[in-house]
Amino acid sequence: MFELKNAIRDYHWGSESQISDLLNLPAETSPQAEMWLGAHPGCPSRLADEDIALHDFIAQDPEQVLGATAAQRFGRLPYLFKVLSATQPLSIQTHPTLKQAQERFALENESGKPLDAADRNYRDDNHKPEMLYALTDFVALSGFRQPNQIINDLRVLAAQLPADKTGEIETIIGCLQDQDPLTATFKHVLTAGEPIAETVQAICGAIEDSAQLQANVHFAELVSINKIYPSDPGVLVALLLNLVFLEPGQAISLGAGNVHAYLRGLGIEVMANSDNVLRGGLTSKHIDVPELLDVTISQPSPAPILEPISLDNHDRLFKPEFEEFQLQVLDPQDAGLASALQLHGAAVILCTSGEFLIKTQEGERSITRGQSLFVTAAELPATATLQGEDSGQLFAASAQID
Repeated sequence: MFELKNAIRDYHWGSESQISDLLNLPAETSPQAEMWLGAHPGCPSRLADEDIALHDFIAQDPEQVLGATAAQRFGRLPYLFKVLSATQPLSIQTHPTLKQAQERFALENESGKPLDAADRNYRDDNHKPEMLYALTDFVALSGFRQPNQIINDLRVLAAQLPADKTGEIETIIGCLQDQDPLTATFKHVLTAGEPIAETVQAICGAIEDSAQLQANVHFAELVSINKIYPSDPGVLVALLLNLVFLEPGQAISLGAGNVHAYLRGLGIEVMANSDNVLRGGLTSKHIDVPELLDVTISQPSPAPILEPISLDNHDRLFKPEFEEFQLQVLDPQDAGLASALQLHGAAVILCTSGEFLIKTQEGERSITRGQSLFVTAAELPATATLQGEDSGQLFAASAQID
């Protein structure tokens, strides 16, 4: 077992100190958006005792560290673990399939475009399915709503506008009655330019002037987003998507092609080990609308709530439909009871409260609030036991194959 040193990334949408407050760490960075725990070369964890980047450590002996099957199947630590804190919306985005990522990463490499180029779409050859576990109340957008739901909302909004401000809404309603309604609508909203910007402002003004409209949480959310990204087409995209409210302990799972955006909250995010993001709004970063449209699945889908497997009254396992990762959550109230960690291959463990004793076949190590460990496949199996008199919370990420 190795203690990890992890960096916090200071993206503008992060909180002032929410991550350091959660983990009782020095507030060395602000804003605090994401703490990365893993082996992505863009921001790798380091082994505290060895002072080596995790991906370099794994490369020394992949089969011993990852496990033979995982080393052969993935060739790297297959997942990336993050603590995410958002006080402003993240970009409207989606992620490619594995095949798309492999092919298009290679094409961009062949073109000679640098990996760190601002207009690069693919920064690695991997897909990026992900899950988000809410530590606080968490708000997100995920997946398209049914076209008739969107039409009904647009007509409610149009009724509050002057006649000369409703033309673009009628155009969007027409798109929603197309043979491929969500593709047509998504493309139009992202590419129509000034008419969309004017419509966003007109709609948000009408909502602000009406207590009745503000009572609709979806409408109220448009106003909140517009205050941060005024007239951005992503504001109107938000009306096309499901508005998801997670309570602490709930999770969502997002596959390739799912259009989504996290709006606010603190959570644990686990994903395939990738940084490939196609953006469509609510951002100052590169937007490639044709590429985004090509990887998007433009079909209605419900909010992708991920239900856990209950292993005990204090032990839950979240297994999304992606073999790269799973997340086990322990929140025991009483000390002394050992929980078997459901780990497959190398694991990343984070303690957010209390103190736990982690035992493997090669030894044991204590972990307290704010500490994280990397456990190699060769050390498994492993158990976690709450110590002391306080309750605790522990997260353990690993792959779904050994």
